[in-house]
Amino acid sequence: MRSRKSWQYATTTALAVSSAVLWADHRVAHAQAVAEQPQRPAHKATLPKGRVTTTRTQTTQIRTAQNTALQTTPTQGTIAPPQDRPATVRNGTNRAVAATSVENVGVQGQRQANWVVTPVTAATIANYAPGTNALKALTSLPGVMYNSADPQGLNLWGQSFLMHGFDQTQIGMTLDGMPLGNQFWSNSNGLSPSAAISSENIARMEVSASAGSEGAASTSNLGGTVQFVSRDPSHKAGGTVRQTFGSNSLFHTFVRADSGDLNRQGTRFYVSYMRNDTDKWRGGQDQFMQQVNAKLLHPIGEQSKLTAFFNYADESMQNYQDYNMDMFYHGGYHIDNLAGTRNGYETAYRLALASKGLPGGAVPAAYQKLASPYTASFYDGAGNQRQYFGGVNADLALTSRLRWSTTFYGHRSWEVGTVTSPLIASPNGAPFVEQATMPSTRRFGLLSSLTYTIANNEINGGVWYENTKFIADKRAYEEPLLSDVLSGAASPVDGMNLNSPYQTEYKQVFNTNTFVAYIQDTYHPLPSVALHFGFRSVLNNTRVGALANWETYTRTDAIAGGDGINTVKPFLPHISGQWSFLPGHQIYFDVANNVKVLPVAGYNGGASPFATTQAAYESSAASLTSETDWNYAVGYRYTSRLISGNVYAYHTDFSNRLQQISTGSPNNPYTAIRNVGGVTMNGVDAGFVLRPVKGLQLASSISYDHATYSDNVTSTTTAGIVTYGVKGQQVVAYPRLMYKGQLSYRWRDAEVHADTQFIGQRNLSYTGDEKVPSYWLTNVGARYDLTPLLNRGKARGIIQNASLVFNVYNITNQRYIATMGQNGFPMQGDYQSVVLGAPRQYFGSIQADF
Repeated sequence: MRSRKSWQYATTTALAVSSAVLWADHRVAHAQAVAEQPQRPAHKATLPKGRVTTTRTQTTQIRTAQNTALQTTPTQGTIAPPQDRPATVRNGTNRAVAATSVENVGVQGQRQANWVVTPVTAATIANYAPGTNALKALTSLPGVMYNSADPQGLNLWGQSFLMHGFDQTQIGMTLDGMPLGNQFWSNSNGLSPSAAISSENIARMEVSASAGSEGAASTSNLGGTVQFVSRDPSHKAGGTVRQTFGSNSLFHTFVRADSGDLNRQGTRFYVSYMRNDTDKWRGGQDQFMQQVNAKLLHPIGEQSKLTAFFNYADESMQNYQDYNMDMFYHGGYHIDNLAGTRNGYETAYRLALASKGLPGGAVPAAYQKLASPYTASFYDGAGNQRQYFGGVNADLALTSRLRWSTTFYGHRSWEVGTVTSPLIASPNGAPFVEQATMPSTRRFGLLSSLTYTIANNEINGGVWYENTKFIADKRAYEEPLLSDVLSGAASPVDGMNLNSPYQTEYKQVFNTNTFVAYIQDTYHPLPSVALHFGFRSVLNNTRVGALANWETYTRTDAIAGGDGINTVKPFLPHISGQWSFLPGHQIYFDVANNVKVLPVAGYNGGASPFATTQAAYESSAASLTSETDWNYAVGYRYTSRLISGNVYAYHTDFSNRLQQISTGSPNNPYTAIRNVGGVTMNGVDAGFVLRPVKGLQLASSISYDHATYSDNVTSTTTAGIVTYGVKGQQVVAYPRLMYKGQLSYRWRDAEVHADTQFIGQRNLSYTGDEKVPSYWLTNVGARYDLTPLLNRGKARGIIQNASLVFNVYNITNQRYIATMGQNGFPMQGDYQSVVLGAPRQYFGSIQADF
């Protein structure tokens, strides 16, 4: 592990949390179409997968994309990412063409019908401070909610992503078609998008709030999909530099080098490096991340290509302490873990003594009003990970009508999550121990699909296979005596400084095989009408083995092991269609049945049947059924030069919802996995974008989601059988009402913008007796384009794009609850399982492309 460098950096950088900003109708289409840079039509370099559509299909796609712009408009950025020059001539051959030649040609066979997909481009991501989690760029979409403990959203423990009542573990996520898994903190079959690719290298995100695509490589896409597409290497050699400074000594550096075309075929690559280092906004120590991305593209003939992508990510972060509502109301806004603070080890040591009623114990004055002061702060709570992820894709035109796309991918990860637990004493007599959860993953997989175009049909089918080995491992480390630390004879053990463990608390190994096959057809009976039908089949098997069990920690003589569970769903249908009936008007519908396979997690690690005791596993395995749902959606869009608007209505019948029910201490809870029955969701999103004069844009949207449990929950407790009145309660963590608004104005080379969002009241407990209050979050920013100023005289042509950005996050300094449920949710009452949102933050950055 690394320690923070002693030198500090100046403050101020740009967290451009604005969503809104397109200046004219043609710019909307341009920002969607040119997510990266112009590409040569001969090689169709912008196609990650799939084939160039027929003239009829391409016309429909472009028309659809223009209509889709009204749904996308609130998320588009003002200043698009740097583009290649329109053309480069070599040996008399034009090496690039206008961007419109590749407009809206997407991934065939890996994406949902495009009328239910909202593209969010690199132009939107560029509005945020470099390094910000790309999921944050989706927050201006209606029905989408992203929360994090830090302004950039890089701390994985403190983040959450929800869409139309579904959380991040129920939404499929892929990168260039490769699966990113179920998005648990200790993701057993994938990794977070921010750990998979630097946000500066994302060309676009394709978001479906409906059922998700048949071809999406996910077994958790109950509530839709988010498909990330990486930028292609540029045809022109050059480089990119982003340097950001900000509050809490934030220092973010991103550099990328593009090779340009290396030969007549257009072979090219890029390599990038990102480094992000910042202090926490409360508590001690820092948060560090570095990342390397590389991508190679080799065209084959006129219509085919090979691509390879590689990612390495290294994170060392001190987590923010979890709060409960009692702490929020009575403990102030700055309680945190104590590592890295003045006399932090002594304070934590004496607090742990006090929790056991031992001599020398003391409770800090700020904690004395709390109902549970002894777990309000721990000495340490950290998260570290190292990720290797990548794949090779062959996208081949076998004939003029038949295309074959195949991807091989692999992933290796190691993670460490630590907490200093006062529930167990160290062997030397220290009143607490350092506990480290150490999950590791090794997986590989294959995706292969064929697309055949005939008459008015585009038929696509494919398979996906993945094998995953996941090890859940938790260890205990002895903390030193206080006298030894004060005398300098020993140093505290924390997440950045681990020695040899004295005990393995538990260890489980999981082996999972996943097989998915699908087929789909999009039929165009008329140029203005498209109908889609498809289905997928899912087979998933997981076997678990228990390798270690320390009863002092697990409080049981056996944890889940020695058995397996199958999920088999042979027919999951999907039907959709769209009709463009007048200029600018479009209606569409979408109906699908989907499944989430039973998730994998180590003991107490999530809502998994394997995360419990052997007795609980045996009693529940036969009755636990995979979560399934039926999604129904209908939408209307209108687009004109002056105004764009949309209405999206949906209904979901969700069956067998599994939840992690937690009681006791958050660092060693009593966890039960319960089927809380069905959930019925009815919701509507409505929004508009107004462009009254050149440079001015106003956007507004509102979302209403009535998502309630259909059944009460009965549980056996020490007091007997208890029935909890869950029926009719809004689902936990997701608000019934959200509002979002954006205002932006551009004049010449300057731009100012502001955005605000209202997040309504949310349930912390299933019975709804404990709620998290609503909040408003407002951000403002300004950008100035330096390109005309710098491209003068002899410097002309050296710098392609340059800009200065200044932004303020949470300008009203709102105190609010961000993420919820990272330790699970209680059936009723309060629970230490929420994360505070960051206060006002200032950021500034300089960006240049050469």
